[in-house]
Amino acid sequence: MANSKKRPEIEALIQRAANLMETLPYIRKFYGKVMVIKYGGNAMVDEKLKESFAKDIVMLRYIGMIPIVVHGGGPQIGDVLKKMGIESRFHQGIRITDKATMDVVEMVLVGKINKEIVGLLNQHGGRAIGLSGRDGQLLEAKKLDPEKVSFDRGVSEIIDLGRVGNVTKVNTDLIELIEKDNFIPVVAPVGFSEQGEALNINADLVASALASALHAEKLVLLTDIEGVKDKKGELIAKLKATQIEKLIADETISGGMIPKVKCCVKALENKVKSAHIIDGRVEHAVLLEIFTDKGVGTLINYEHN
Repeated sequence: MANSKKRPEIEALIQRAANLMETLPYIRKFYGKVMVIKYGGNAMVDEKLKESFAKDIVMLRYIGMIPIVVHGGGPQIGDVLKKMGIESRFHQGIRITDKATMDVVEMVLVGKINKEIVGLLNQHGGRAIGLSGRDGQLLEAKKLDPEKVSFDRGVSEIIDLGRVGNVTKVNTDLIELIEKDNFIPVVAPVGFSEQGEALNINADLVASALASALHAEKLVLLTDIEGVKDKKGELIAKLKATQIEKLIADETISGGMIPKVKCCVKALENKVKSAHIIDGRVEHAVLLEIFTDKGVGTLINYEHN
């Protein structure tokens, strides 16, 4: 009688062991490999999602992978600017960043959000350390050139985005030193110009540049949608990088998804093995994408699907 009562409990334990064993091929394949993960969207706001993200990253480090987190913070920057009475201005989705705005950008990204993420990872057993692109000259950048914009009736205007830049070089020494001691680097997307000025850089671009420079196994971008969708609105689970331009041309891929897929393609061109645009609204999205065949988003690579 005693054995029969215990049997359901044993069966449940056996099933848990079987579930763990399903991850073994992935752990073996990705052990010691760099995973650059861009953290943003709702996953940075919802408390349950924040906790599941932190646990995912800490688990990756404990089982022998090398996660590197890059974070955004646009909505949080906007909130602080509003409280300070500074107007938020955008051009084609890019924040126009004058000196006063740049001070707030750096304060929020480096001084607030970065430290909150570091604290969250440490709270769940990780050894995280926060960085900006200015630390150790990590992210060299070039200020974007002013852009001529034409309007109706032949009127045009020069738009200067201010202190907004693109990454020109990644100096990986500091990252490599940190990860050797099992720390988890958390990078704020602020770079520096030749003149030493802080520059505001899109977090997806920073994640792509870091993944490229570190020869990462994976680039993972967390978003607030399921991933890349077809014209019927259905998720495209696997996508060849060579298909991207065609899908942009026929407007299957449009709007804010265009720069994301281009970041992925650029990383793949620089020998990153695979790129993933995943649904950060799903709990444990990072683990589900890395340790299951189906995943929770769109996998982009050069291999046959």
